[in-house]
Amino acid sequence: MTTSTTASVSTHVLDTSVGRPARGVTVRIAARRGSSGDWQPLGGSATDADGRCKDLPALPEGTTRVRLDFEVEAYFGTAAQNQADAQQDAPANRDSGAGAFFPEVTVTFAVDPGEHYHVPLLLNPFGYSVYRGS
Repeated sequence: MTTSTTASVSTHVLDTSVGRPARGVTVRIAARRGSSGDWQPLGGSATDADGRCKDLPALPEGTTRVRLDFEVEAYFGTAAQNQADAQQDAPANRDSGAGAFFPEVTVTFAVDPGEHYHVPLLLNPFGYSVYRGS
């Protein structure tokens, strides 16, 4: 629940190499106060069939910075290939070699109290993009 003293965060992951949500990506969240405080791990979740994490832990009061850690290596190692194989319109060979070029993606951003931040990750084996969604 968002109050005047806390921000909230949501995310989802889309695999642009197959044009589908990325299922089974582990996402961890951490928070801190100020730009130089210690990171406080809050827990994590995994993306569902729609590529969304619907149960990320709430942010503590006074949070000003948030870090999302996406573990994508395992996704590209097995889950994404299984997903691609099951889709007739997906590329048969991603030419991804041994897996993802970026095995982990870390996104750090500033938050203001009372605001909601939706941070989508657009992912493929050789790159990624993030943005503040709505």
